[in-house]
Amino acid sequence: MKVLLGISNRHVHLTEDDYKTLFGDEPLEKVKDLVQPGEYASNQKVSIKTEKSVINNVRLLGPLRSYSQVEISKTDSFTLGVKPPVRNSGDLENAAEVTIVGPKGEVTKECCIIAARHLHINTNDLEKYDLVGVEKVKARIESEKATVFEDVYVKSSPNYELELHLDTDDGNGSLAKTGDEVEIIKY
Repeated sequence: MKVLLGISNRHVHLTEDDYKTLFGDEPLEKVKDLVQPGEYASNQKVSIKTEKSVINNVRLLGPLRSYSQVEISKTDSFTLGVKPPVRNSGDLENAAEVTIVGPKGEVTKECCIIAARHLHINTNDLEKYDLVGVEKVKARIESEKATVFEDVYVKSSPNYELELHLDTDDGNGSLAKTGDEVEIIKY
């Protein structure tokens, strides 16, 4: 099974309340659609701040969600001096505390994670690719530094498009880039 790769850089998801704290009445402005239907990169950017450091110009992804979440790489965690857990989106148990700074205010919360590797797949395609009931797969990247990633979570939804998501550290370590073709391997 071959799928397209999406390398995910650091980004932020916000609740409506947190968005209003950070941006006031400024409307959330779409810059470009992402592969997953309804998901998009917005024009809004924030800073992620800790006692140690700040990372500026972190993009806000839309639409707004029921939880606020900051997704960074392990490399970013060294810069910020935090120890975020590797988690699936929305699982913020033991998430690292960071301050999200916008033009109108700031919000401090335990919401910072390193996103787990995951495969987006439409529920209608689970049977087609023999992945019904499968929780994790492997992903093989052919490159000058060929790599097999283990523990890739299978996330299915009727709205998903087939796509593998890795963070920038995984992508850089395997010399992969967004749009590359990746082989999915069942355990």
